[in-house]
Amino acid sequence: MSQGAGAMRTLIAACGGDPARVTPEASASAAIGEVTLLPPVTDPSKIVAAPVNYFDHKAEMNESAHIDSLGVFLKAPSSLIGQGARIRLPYTDRRFDQEGELALVIGRTARDVAAADADAYIFGYTCLLDITMRGGEDRSTRKSFDTFTPMGPALVTRDEIGDLADLRLTCSVNGVLRQDADIKDLIWGVPALIEYVSSVMTLFPGDVISTGTPAGVGQIFDGDRIGVSITRIGALAVEVGAEDAVACPTKGAGRGPVPPAELTPVRSAK
Repeated sequence: MSQGAGAMRTLIAACGGDPARVTPEASASAAIGEVTLLPPVTDPSKIVAAPVNYFDHKAEMNESAHIDSLGVFLKAPSSLIGQGARIRLPYTDRRFDQEGELALVIGRTARDVAAADADAYIFGYTCLLDITMRGGEDRSTRKSFDTFTPMGPALVTRDEIGDLADLRLTCSVNGVLRQDADIKDLIWGVPALIEYVSSVMTLFPGDVISTGTPAGVGQIFDGDRIGVSITRIGALAVEVGAEDAVACPTKGAGRGPVPPAELTPVRSAK
């Protein structure tokens, strides 16, 4: 464990990545409404994300390839925010979309892990939003702005989740349902993702892998409220703001895939 690791990474390392070894400590309690929830892991060494990992999302984006040709990409850990926080849209002249996803947190150092052994390397699961600027810039740039990775509201340990095939993900904007998918429909499921990612890079306790988004991504605007809910994990809710937004300095607008309007309705910016 590196010097100055955050509380959750320290806890995960101390229990060897085994949730059964976590012993609750007596401490002062507070009502949930009296505290600010940070991301379950505030300082992962990396956030690894899966592009085009549902066939319906591949179709809506008119993509020619999916994850088995694209591999994975990285999001900056500095983009993390927690429950109730505010996404800040940086530009006035670019499109930004919501993408609801299931994320997992690694429990112990993983390198070249076989899919059959992957579960033992998972500490827990949480909800995640992969906020995205549309355009031709690299994925890691378009998805790594500060505040572009809401995560939470909590980290649910793997022993409490059960069969991932039973999980359902929904994502709503201003109370209107946009995304509704079964986790079993992932092209590469969680074991396959861990096998592949750990063959490329060493995963450390507290690292996050986000599994990809289903169809229904759509444009978000200043003042919107976004909610992601996953069975047995909980509901993540955040707001959207555009204070201090400026014109974009890069020229990727109009490039790259864009969801069709009939599947992801848009409205004029406020």
